[in-house]
Amino acid sequence: MLTFILIAVAVILVTIGLVKLIDKFIPSKFKPVLNIVLWLLIAFLGYQTYNSIYEPIQFNKTKNKRYAQVIKSLVDIRDSQLAHRQVTGKFADNFDNLVKFIDTAQYTITQRRDSTIIDEELTKRYGVDTTKEIVIIDTLGYVSVKDSLFKTSTRYKTMMNVPVGEEGAKFQLKAGFLEQNNIKIPVFEASVKKDVILSDQNKDLLIQENQVVSVDGVNGDALKVGSMDEVKTNGNWPKTYGDNE
Repeated sequence: MLTFILIAVAVILVTIGLVKLIDKFIPSKFKPVLNIVLWLLIAFLGYQTYNSIYEPIQFNKTKNKRYAQVIKSLVDIRDSQLAHRQVTGKFADNFDNLVKFIDTAQYTITQRRDSTIIDEELTKRYGVDTTKEIVIIDTLGYVSVKDSLFKTSTRYKTMMNVPVGEEGAKFQLKAGFLEQNNIKIPVFEASVKKDVILSDQNKDLLIQENQVVSVDGVNGDALKVGSMDEVKTNGNWPKTYGDNE
């Protein structure tokens, strides 16, 4: 982009120089037409130069605004999935099941307390009362997952919909297990392509955005949370967009 700007500025300066040369050396009868053509060329190049600066600025404003909206939905999906794992021991692999879970599931409220009881085996063995320490977990009650995560909001029912960009687009949701040290660990991933979020934006700038590798940008061609390839539940956006963990 910088190269284009420099070239455009150089051409404008050369064109202005030509206008002055024409005014000085070209016969009067040819001057009006040539002057009009050259000034039109200057206007065109000026407009192109302005756009080359203005378009990326507007693209970034639109991108940041839309990413922030998408990230809010990804955070809701992550919170819902973490609740699903806490209650069921695994992540949901589709949104229908995840929404149904939010509607119906409950957290169990428990209390741990230490206690001392007679160790019957040792008492029998040694003939004297012998005690042992145990932990007792009392169930105190239950609380709705929906109320805990969303209170009175019903936005979880539409969290599968990408809120901006391509109309009707939905997040892709995957879930499964990774095996580490012979232990199966639940994993999930929710994602949407940048091409979907910015479907109506400048295609050249979108290609550049898909190739971003930066500590303060969203690397890669998608916004996502979680991973099917490693055990993590954080998002791939920088913290300038909000908490990603």
